[in-house]
Amino acid sequence: MAKLALLGGTPVTTEKIGPTPWPPRTEAGAEALKQVYLSGNWSFNSEEEQAFEREFAAYCGAKHGIFMVNGTVTLEAALAALQVGPGDEVIVPALTWPATAMAVHYVGATPVFVDIEASTLCLDPDKFSWAITPKTKAVIPVHLYGSMANMDRITAIAKSHKITIVEDCAHMHGGFWSGHGAGSIGQIGSFSFQQSKTMSAGEGGICLTNDDALADRLYRFKHIGYSRGTAQGKAQAGPPADLQCHNYRCTAFQAVLLRQQLPGLNQIIAHYEKSAAILKAMLADVDGVRIQSRGAQTTQQGYYGLVFLFDRAPLQEIPLSTLMKAMDAEGMCCGGTYGPVYRHQLYNSAADKFRIAEGGCPVTETIGTDRAVSIPHYMLSNPEEKIRQIGEIIRKVARNVAELKKVPVAAQ
Repeated sequence: MAKLALLGGTPVTTEKIGPTPWPPRTEAGAEALKQVYLSGNWSFNSEEEQAFEREFAAYCGAKHGIFMVNGTVTLEAALAALQVGPGDEVIVPALTWPATAMAVHYVGATPVFVDIEASTLCLDPDKFSWAITPKTKAVIPVHLYGSMANMDRITAIAKSHKITIVEDCAHMHGGFWSGHGAGSIGQIGSFSFQQSKTMSAGEGGICLTNDDALADRLYRFKHIGYSRGTAQGKAQAGPPADLQCHNYRCTAFQAVLLRQQLPGLNQIIAHYEKSAAILKAMLADVDGVRIQSRGAQTTQQGYYGLVFLFDRAPLQEIPLSTLMKAMDAEGMCCGGTYGPVYRHQLYNSAADKFRIAEGGCPVTETIGTDRAVSIPHYMLSNPEEKIRQIGEIIRKVARNVAELKKVPVAAQ
């Protein structure tokens, strides 16, 4: 067995395998931005914003799209439109970016953290079902990294308890579940177009819905109470009394960038799928390592990243820091996961402002945190040669358990 580079051996590659340049830039995109700049039609529901709303909603199979400034306020808007507020509880997975829970706080409700599935790292439907109380008003399943939450089961449970669903699709541009686009399955879907996302405009977000009344509430919420089609300064009627509205508008500049990217989204995903398939095949016979499951009914997988799990013999006792250092020494950039929201350093809510469901979140605390190594989606856009080097690095590290055990604690 080849000696690990961490212990003085020869690395798989001396050229570090990292992310490809992101976000994508093109001359056509630059020219389109120039034309919008020269037009002076930059905001207030511009033609570019409306066109992107229509095109992205159609791609996902939804009736309405409401474009906003980022993917955090889209979650807040979704909850507000659904009349979630003080006294209500909203179930969220314990493993997600803190914004999922913070949006619940923004509307005055209480987030309830529920554990994840060990296979997909998404919300566990059984744990969701057990966590429901008379106060439960909504659930936010998160399609996380490279997997989709089990929308068949989550939808059935939510329907039986009259609970509304807000899909957090910040990681799932281009994902489809049983032929239905991510974000079109629940009452409202929320997407982010932040700098690192599969479709990126630096910032930006969108809500999708098939409900006409919800679409009106969402639009009014983000556009200081105006209804769609109303000229700036010429409001005909105010928003509903229960809807406190904001200025969460995005601009034509972000819409232009996203319109440029949408036609090529399927091609990007196809490349990611090919890369993921190569890695799965290369690791199929390696004991102790597996790749996050994509979800049973996923018909097209969007990717924000790909997660490798080292939770089985003979690797489950090797510290995650050792594994990551070993892979880095072999020439592969990698990271961890978000970890439990309620332990994240950016989640500063007081303990009495959230609830952890009975039984805790042991899968999140262990497999989802201490046994997971992730790579970003744009690392999957590397050429096949580099993808195979990633596979070789993981194979080499995983098959050198005896050497991994020699790594001194001080070196971690």
